[in-house]
Amino acid sequence: MKANNMNVKKLKILSYGCQMNMAESERMAGALAAIGCMPEADGIENADVILINTCCVRETAEEKIYGKIGELKAYKQQNPSLIIGVIGCMAQKEGQNIIRRAPHVDFVLGTNKITELAAAVESASEHRRRHFVDTDLTAGGMGDATPLRESKTAAWIPIMQGCDNFCTYCIVPYVRGREKSRPAAEILAEINAAQAAGFAEVTLLGQNVNSYGKNLPQENITDFADLIAAADRTGIGRIRFMTSHPKDLSDKLILTMAKSEHVCRHLHLPVQHAANGILRKMNRGYTKEHYRELVQKIRDAVPNIALTTDIIVGFPGEKDEDFAELLAFVEEIGFDSAYTFLYSKRTGTPAAAFADQVSDETKKARLQKLMDLQNKISLKLNEKFVGRRVRVLVEGASKNDPAVWTGRTSENKLVLFAHGNEQAGEFCDVKIEKAQTWVLKGVIV
Repeated sequence: MKANNMNVKKLKILSYGCQMNMAESERMAGALAAIGCMPEADGIENADVILINTCCVRETAEEKIYGKIGELKAYKQQNPSLIIGVIGCMAQKEGQNIIRRAPHVDFVLGTNKITELAAAVESASEHRRRHFVDTDLTAGGMGDATPLRESKTAAWIPIMQGCDNFCTYCIVPYVRGREKSRPAAEILAEINAAQAAGFAEVTLLGQNVNSYGKNLPQENITDFADLIAAADRTGIGRIRFMTSHPKDLSDKLILTMAKSEHVCRHLHLPVQHAANGILRKMNRGYTKEHYRELVQKIRDAVPNIALTTDIIVGFPGEKDEDFAELLAFVEEIGFDSAYTFLYSKRTGTPAAAFADQVSDETKKARLQKLMDLQNKISLKLNEKFVGRRVRVLVEGASKNDPAVWTGRTSENKLVLFAHGNEQAGEFCDVKIEKAQTWVLKGVIV
């Protein structure tokens, strides 16, 4: 393996997909730091080890990743000692196919393989084992390496792995396995460590955080509401969490959020659709009416909470009237923002075999209508912040203008403001002067 004079290997991790992937990449970087692999700030052309942490939730993500893997062949030809590893969800799904398509890849590790990563890199560097593939979901784990976090202000903290819901469109249970919760003591220790290291905010992550604790011994912390209450007692500046499944969001959790001091006034609650027939085909486990009642409970308990969501357009069998019902429901609920997606077939999921697939042309037209509506709603809700003074966690300089800094409110609103003496990780008050669809603009008070 190529190394500099201090025998430090340059590591580049290319991360795709969700927040969980980003959190796991930080833990991978921490695990590899123990064997002398340190993150490379510059381009991949300087790296000794390149890892691609993959996503396969949508077909477009998979195609993009295969394209990136192909690009790395030239780097391997220029530097035969370069180590290339493919890890994560797509690695779990594709396994040996990756090696067949891209023999310049040294190893493939599936999900939950952070504890196996250092050994795979060392084996490849010593030419003891090449074209190694491990997609055994029963072995592995996150390990206890300290994450090398990219953010200086907010820390991702996984609280569980896997999913037991088996929504018919979703491949996650097949590539991440069944639900498994981390012990509460580990999570709270990581929150305390993040706070001691200067982080002002943590985000607790899971495919369905509301299922937390089901496989743990029944002790003092038995469910997600208990975990949130314990996290609140640590005194960390802000606590966020995602993702919440509507069918498992309890009254106890709503009350805990309302009573908390540090839990943010923002909830991401994926609705996915509003037509009950589509929700049944998706195997979501709730109705439109249940979701509506849930939102009312949340807003009664936590006034002015910001509500965001995920929506899938063009699910098999979606008719014009189903889509019209979805638009009406989006307008009724008034989401602060929505992540909107075209339905994407995933081989191995039940929905991929459904006969009544929607055409790409229809899906794209419907998606545009949905985005146009949501943009109007988002702007209208953001305009209510104009003239208000908001508390912002400073994140740092804007990518477009170093004189303009960014921060987020408790409601997860992105705020732009002219930089003064504020530093990343500090809280400051900003008076909002202008609202746009995706950002608020203001001045330091």
